This record gives sequence, structure tokens and C-alpha cells, in this order.
Amino acid sequence: MGAALHTRTDYPFDLIEEENIWVPLPDGTRLAGRLWRPEGAGRVPVILEYLPYRKRDGTRARDEKMHRYLARHGYACLRLDIRGTGDSEGVLHDEYSVQEQLDGVEAIDWLSRQEWCDGQIAMYGISWGGFNGLQIAARQPSALKTIITVGSTDDRYATDIHWVGGCLSKDNFDWSSTMFAMQDLPPDPVIVGEAWRAMWEARQQANRPWILHWLEHQSRDDYWRQGSVCEDFSKITIPVYAVSGWADNYSEAVPRLLAGLSGPRRGLIGPWAHSFPHSVTVEPAIGWLQEVLRWCDHWLKGRDTGIMKEPMLRAWMQDHVPPQTCYHARPGRWVGEEQWPSPRIQPQRMALGPNGRLGGQGSGTASICSPLWVGLTAGEVGRYGDEAEWATDQREDDGGSLVFFTERLTEALEILGAPQLHLRFASDKPFALVSVRVNDVAPSGASTRVAIGHLNLCHRHGHGAPQALVPGRVETAVVDLDDIAHSFPAGHRIAVSISTVYWPIAWPSPELATLTVHLGDSALELPVRPPRAEDAALRAFDPPEAAEADPQHDLPPDPSAPVIRRTVTRDLLSGQSVVDFPRWIYAIQMPDISQTHVGTGLARYRITEGDPLSAACETHYTVRIERPDAVISHESEGSLTCDATHFIVTMRLRITENGTQVFARDWNERIPRDHL
Repeated sequence: MGAALHTRTDYPFDLIEEENIWVPLPDGTRLAGRLWRPEGAGRVPVILEYLPYRKRDGTRARDEKMHRYLARHGYACLRLDIRGTGDSEGVLHDEYSVQEQLDGVEAIDWLSRQEWCDGQIAMYGISWGGFNGLQIAARQPSALKTIITVGSTDDRYATDIHWVGGCLSKDNFDWSSTMFAMQDLPPDPVIVGEAWRAMWEARQQANRPWILHWLEHQSRDDYWRQGSVCEDFSKITIPVYAVSGWADNYSEAVPRLLAGLSGPRRGLIGPWAHSFPHSVTVEPAIGWLQEVLRWCDHWLKGRDTGIMKEPMLRAWMQDHVPPQTCYHARPGRWVGEEQWPSPRIQPQRMALGPNGRLGGQGSGTASICSPLWVGLTAGEVGRYGDEAEWATDQREDDGGSLVFFTERLTEALEILGAPQLHLRFASDKPFALVSVRVNDVAPSGASTRVAIGHLNLCHRHGHGAPQALVPGRVETAVVDLDDIAHSFPAGHRIAVSISTVYWPIAWPSPELATLTVHLGDSALELPVRPPRAEDAALRAFDPPEAAEADPQHDLPPDPSAPVIRRTVTRDLLSGQSVVDFPRWIYAIQMPDISQTHVGTGLARYRITEGDPLSAACETHYTVRIERPDAVISHESEGSLTCDATHFIVTMRLRITENGTQVFARDWNERIPRDHL
């Protein structure tokens, strides 16, 4: 399926590396960056990657593999730490802030005026670096000529890790705890000198669980609109290359960007999880860095690389696979659409009918009140495609869901886009949610999840205007499922499953609600894609390659440490279910900077059958940095629980230096539930 990542050794240019440069800001703060430049190339465009993940020791090897490669092809590459992170001065209070964006604008202006820059800047990045590329592009700094955004989103509320369809996402508290474990780590005195301790102490004082910000904004308000470029796509006028993977949490942003932007744009969606397309856990990998050069050479060097003659959207049409907890390859083929939305793709309506029939005629009602174990087969929201992160056979969750099946397909049916469920329903409770799955059911009965969507039914009129349900009143709602490309084979059946619970992905409503679904009036719409002969002639991607990185050594795990895997445990006597997710587990030695970093993390989700108020998320993180002058450790543990009216956040933080505690703080806060 895929090709092994090749380490390239021959390049047009030799390399100049600077371990650290300082980018000055108007308020006197300095941002720290690592710079790679092509020797003898003169003034060249700059590719900027702007992240909080510690360029010195956090993303070191990853950065070297990419930025050395791009620099040796004629670009200056700067990996810049955001204010208050890594070796940069200042403190960081939240993600995607206005300050972060303004700092980025200033950094671009400064870069454009350096003697080795030709005045042109491109922004490039995945996840956080993809987010702020879009956000800074919307601010229109004159030197920024193009962006490449991978695994990001245009909509901070609807499709990030905080909320799923207006429901509280599993990842909200989980991600807060992850960043909490990173934000009080110290800079390196080799880079910042004696100021490192004062910088470290300032970070400790500023480190506050970000979940406390996020739970103060439970609907789509100005907090989430800031930095959501979908609020005004017209502000982005430069060329945009948007990339993601079907197993990523952010794939649906690519079609939205293609539809919303008006400037030059291209989209690419592979089978990948949250990764760059050349370094994947889900094959096939592609020659992604060659694609970056094709894009940048076209827009920054005026070379006709052919990339703008290719379809606007290129996507991996996934074939059926049996359900399993991990895939390292997804069979399929590349397909293309010349424009998006594509006029070739039309919605096919399939009514929910009596006797569990999907499609055809009929009316009546069907009711569902799902048990709290529905969702235990869900896997992850979308991470890295490994560690048993995939959804398992959906028949288990179907046991607590309303399920509707088509007849066996007489010929293959392919979809590309976002399925929707048009729902006519009544609820017996004022607060309720609905989760919808589209599944591919094999002749054996094995059911593979294809797409999923959630909706807090109090958000049926929009995420900015939550309204409690009136028990018994018939309402309508549209549930948007994730975009997907999937080929249903002949002989298979398409199923849609509806549940009122999807734990732990979506936090449950305060009471178990029963939904009554009106059949005939409720329907699934699938974006059916007809065959396109031109797909067979699509340009083949180059094989994946990257530059060599300095040696790093993965250390063996501590034999005394507990093994953390994604597991589901059910106590059949108490009715309690426990789901564990491993987080941030690594032990890396970096000889070139004389440091060793060790991290462990656990996110644990508990719930007891029949009691939605028993829902709880518990996190535990440890980070240890060993360097010649000190051993520094962060340890934190926290919990998110609830009662009928409030969310309850606790957090405990302890920081040590050479075994002695130097900082400690505890939080215990209650935040009102807002239509959740």
C-alpha cells in the first residue's frame, strides 16, 4: 500500500543551521526560533512554523526531518516557539489568543526584512500550527503569501476538541490536562541564560487549567468566534492548501475551506490520522514534502509545478474493511473533484421506515432511551491512528440504539462528503442529545463505522442559541455527520444507528432521555458520488522522503511503571464502566542537547449504568526533564465530574527541582451547566 519513508541525502543546497535566533516584538518580548537556511542561495522565501510545543526538545527530531529537507531545496525555515512556550519569553494563558496572532504578524514582518529573506513568507503547520496559519492569514500581513494548513479547523467551536455538536467532548478536559502538563515546563538555560529560572517561575504562576476558560463558554459565543475564520472567509485572500485525513478529527474542515474561500485553494484528504502525510500510522503515505515544494515553488518562486492544474479536492476513497481496533493501512484509491461543492455529488434520501427499514415508504414512531454503555466501542475522537484508537464492531452499541438497514446493495455505492440525518422527534426531557452513526454492514453481520455525528438537541436552532426542549413537543433537527469518502460494496447493507448516549465521546445529559422518532418524516441523506473516469489518470504521488535527524534514543519503559493501554472494563455487579486512554507516554534521550525527557499520562472515564450524573473524567500526568544542571518534574492530577446543575473541576499540581518541591497549587471549582 505505502512506501517506507526514505531518508534523502542529496540536495541542491548545503545547510546553515542556527540552534536559536531571537525574534523581537514591539513590547520587548523575544520569541525563540530555530533556523535552517540554504547555503549560497542568497535571499530566499521563508517557511514559518509557529507552535507551543518546544522547538528545542519537544519537536526537535520531527522539525529536523522536515525543515532540513525544505531548506536544502532553497527555502529558509524557521520553527518559532509561541510566547510563553519553549524558549520564548512571556507567558501563555490560552490557545489561539489575539496576542498569539498579533505576535505572529509581527514575526512575519520582522522575517521579511532579514537580509536572507526575499520578502516572502509562507506559514506551514499541523494542528496548532495549522490553526494559527489560518488565523494569521485572516489578519492579512503583507509579507504572508500563502499558507499550508494540515489537521486544523476553520471553526473553533463546532469542530475542535472542545465540543461535538454542542455536546461536551471527551477531549475537552483531557486536552486541558495535556496542555497543563506542558505549560509550566522551563526554558533551557543553554538558550536563555540565567533568566531561565525567572521565566520558569512566571510560567508556574500563570499555569491555570484551560478547561476553566472553556467551560465558561458552553455555546458558540464571541470567545469561540475569535479565531474561527469561517466567521468571514473573505478575510483570507492568499492561496491556501488545506490537508487532513479521514481518521483525523479535522477532516471536515477541508471541504468547508474549499467551499468558503474564494482565492486559490486546493484540498487533500488521505486515510491518515493526525499526522503529516509522509509520516503516517495509516498507509498509504505520500511524498508530502515534495508536495510542499510543488506548492511553495508555484506561489513563491513562480514555477509551473502543475499543482494548480490538478483537481481542487483530492481524496482517498476508502474501501470497506472489517471492524478492528487498529488499522495500519486502508485500501482504496485516489479520486478528484474539480470544484467543491461538487455539482456531481447529489444527496440521496433514505427515509427511516417501520421495522428498521432504511429507505422505502412507511410511517409511525420508534422510541429509544439508550443505556450508558452505548459508545464504549467508539475508540478515539481522532488522534494518531494507533494504540487501539479505532471503533470496534458496531453491533454492541447497536444493542442500545435504534438501527435502520437498507436492503443488500445490488451494486457498489460511493459517498464523498458529509451525511446528514434529518430528524423529526419528541423528547420526554428538557435536555437531550442524539448520536448518529452510519455503518457498513457485511453479509456476516459485522458492522464497520463509517461516519458519526452528534447534536445537543438544545442546539437544534444553532450552537449560539441553545433552547431547552419542551417535553412531548414534536421538533425537527439536522445532525451533521463527519465528512467521509467510502465505498459500500455490493452485497453489503448501509445502516444508520441512533442513540441518546455516546459515552465517553459526548458527556451525557443530566437525565436519561427518551426520544420518539417520527418515521417517514425522518431521513438519512448520503452524498452519493458517481464514478469519474478521470480519476484513473490522476498524477501519482512521489514516494515519501525526509531529511536525516540528529540521533535520538527511545529508552525502555520503566518496568515498575504501570502499563497503560486503551482498555474498557465493566463491573457487572456495580454496573460501572471504566475506559482508559494512554496519553503522552515516552522516554527519549537527546544526546546532542544532553537531555532526557520522560512522560506518562492517563485519561480515565467512569460511568455507572442508570446514573448519568456519575460521569467522570480523571487525568494523571507526569513529566520529567533531566539535563546537566537539574532534574525537573511536573506532576498533576485532575477530575471533571458533575451534578444536575454544575460541572466540577479539580486539579492538583506539584513541581519539583532535584527532588525538592518548589511549587504547588490546587483548584476546586464549580461551573454552571448551560443546556448541557
